[in-house]
Amino acid sequence: MTRVLLLLALVVGVWAPEAQAETDGPLVLWHSYRGAEEAALKASVAAFIESADGTPVEVLAIPNEALASKLQSAIPRGNGPDVFIFAHERVGGWSASGHIRALNPEAIGGEDRFFAETLASLRAARPASDAVPDPAPELWGAPLNFKSTALFYRTDLIETPPATTDELLALGAELKARDIYPLAYMAQSFYFHAAWYFGYGGTLFEPDAQGQQGFAGQGAIASFDFVAELQRQAFVPEEVTGALVASLFNNKKAAMVINGPWFLGEIADGVPWAIAPLPTVSATGLPARPFLTIEAAFISGYESPPERVARSESLVRWLTSPAEAIRRGRDGRQLVATQDAWLDEGLNNDKVLAAFLAQRATTKPMDSRPEMRLVWEPGDLALRKLLRGDTDGAGASVAAARRHSAISRPQPAESSPLPFIILAAGLLLGLIALIFRGIVAVRRRGEGKLALMGWRWIAPAMVTTTILVVVPFVVGLVLAFFAHKDGDWTFVGLAHFGDILSAGDYDVFEPLSFYYALLITVLWTAVNVALHVAIGLFLAILLNRPLLRLKPVYRVLLILPWAVPNYITALIWKGMFHKQYGAINGMLEGLGLDGISWFSNTGTAFFANVCTNAWLGFPFMMVVCLGALQSIPKDLYQAAAVDGASGWQRFRHVTLPLLRPALVPAVLLGIVWTFNQFNIVYLVSAGEPDNSTDILISEAYRWAFARQDQFGYAAAYAALIFVLLLGWSVISVRAAKRAEEVL
Repeated sequence: MTRVLLLLALVVGVWAPEAQAETDGPLVLWHSYRGAEEAALKASVAAFIESADGTPVEVLAIPNEALASKLQSAIPRGNGPDVFIFAHERVGGWSASGHIRALNPEAIGGEDRFFAETLASLRAARPASDAVPDPAPELWGAPLNFKSTALFYRTDLIETPPATTDELLALGAELKARDIYPLAYMAQSFYFHAAWYFGYGGTLFEPDAQGQQGFAGQGAIASFDFVAELQRQAFVPEEVTGALVASLFNNKKAAMVINGPWFLGEIADGVPWAIAPLPTVSATGLPARPFLTIEAAFISGYESPPERVARSESLVRWLTSPAEAIRRGRDGRQLVATQDAWLDEGLNNDKVLAAFLAQRATTKPMDSRPEMRLVWEPGDLALRKLLRGDTDGAGASVAAARRHSAISRPQPAESSPLPFIILAAGLLLGLIALIFRGIVAVRRRGEGKLALMGWRWIAPAMVTTTILVVVPFVVGLVLAFFAHKDGDWTFVGLAHFGDILSAGDYDVFEPLSFYYALLITVLWTAVNVALHVAIGLFLAILLNRPLLRLKPVYRVLLILPWAVPNYITALIWKGMFHKQYGAINGMLEGLGLDGISWFSNTGTAFFANVCTNAWLGFPFMMVVCLGALQSIPKDLYQAAAVDGASGWQRFRHVTLPLLRPALVPAVLLGIVWTFNQFNIVYLVSAGEPDNSTDILISEAYRWAFARQDQFGYAAAYAALIFVLLLGWSVISVRAAKRAEEVL
């Protein structure tokens, strides 16, 4: 629901009237900090307000997951903040679309005050034009702090951390013999894998030493093979999550962890630990190079009076000054990007901050161009295939390159909207004609006053339904005819529908194809609804037995799965299906059977999803069936028994026919719910393996929020889902009427 609201806010922002920036009034600063970081920022802003050059500032905290969408929709309309704090990842797109303003280095204190690595990702060139065919890169943000991963290790297990990968492997054999994982990190995440990727000489957007580029390069393949070797020797745990990493480290089950400064809050009290830079890759002699991410202060790019821009620059200059950087480093425990701040003894003597500062020298500044956002899914796909043992490094490279090609589809060509405008106008005129015809017919029958009274009664419901249902639906349908890129919308007509239905990038019945997702969705719906009905009806019959004791207790217990929020239940079941530490495999091993890697195979991952959703769905059917059973007269059963009917015959000829009026609508409703059951698929299997368990709604989500904001393409998916459900609704209404006629 949150994502839907964010998308609606984005769409409304596209057509919202532009606001005129005020010359007077306080500056507005948006951020997403919490805890000590937020307190340090507010203290710094308060000091700025009290300074000689200060000006009033309103500080507003926005949830991190919503901040980018709000900025993207508000700034083009002249709304939003004057200054905001955000990661550097969108600099490339926002600089091209005008969301952020290029900074004059001198106005913010000069570039020399910052570490050079923190500036690299904040530079980008404006789009080329006839006047400036080859524009020079400009600075678009002032770096506040930086983050990267490093090597955490337990000092009670390791005296000296490994300096090379060969030492890491040698130490790993020794620790594994003691039943201790040498290394724990989220190996299936390309963000964490980046250290090995760049350490082996891999590249993303430029050719490597052999002239190869991206995932196809030899360095990339070698890094994938290294991870496969770690998995083969069981030096890293399987199906790792952030919570599992912390648990293994705290319980002395993992000697080393690759993680960032956010891991500090997860280390338990009393655990002896230290931090060191990641080891050098022995095969290349290059240091492992984790991604360096930058949080920077940006000035919004909407039209604003020069004096207001100057005040915004003063605020940015103040926040990045050595004195305020020291405040943020000491109080907020941030790795500040201002060089002179590290002359402070408090920061220098902080062993944690000093360790990450040392790691900074060998990091890889994360690229800020928009294409970077399309790297994560192919990289994660390759790593998961490796860790499942499905392929080797070369095969993982091919899979990653193929996925990257599919999700980085070029934007369709612009199309003329005139035919669609004419069609929409014709439909609107037809609708108006039908309404007018109905009004005339009512007046002829002399029912005008009665009809007007009826419309008054239903007007509140109609207005509410229009706002909450009709308007979002129409907006979503309109979006399906547009392509979105960096805040710009281009009319492309039916191009998205053509791309989806043609399944051009993948085979028809291969993951990522619309038809494959449709097949999985239909199978998912049929299996789940059948289980819901069967389990719910069985339990309802048991609970309806007159001699059953403790009936109220059983009813309460059986309704609990429905009462617990489904996302909590989904995460619990996902943990139960964990290969190494899940309760289900624990029971299998207790019976002498081998544990199953549930999410490594389409069938078992689908089974895990179905188990979770069946647990969540049977209480609804049980309640419906139980209510219907209690309304059946007992005399009918007595009469059937007198006539010699067996138990099965009474169930077939008495119970089922009288259950049908209640059961048919419940089944039809359950089908619609299950068809769009996003939470379970997304949280339990997450589409694994390789998106083969994704249903239509989860595929639409990925196109909208995980593949460079392709909102138009996702809206086309949603429109097709609506057409399918509309067709089903027509069929189901006829089926329900037929069932009533039979009765």
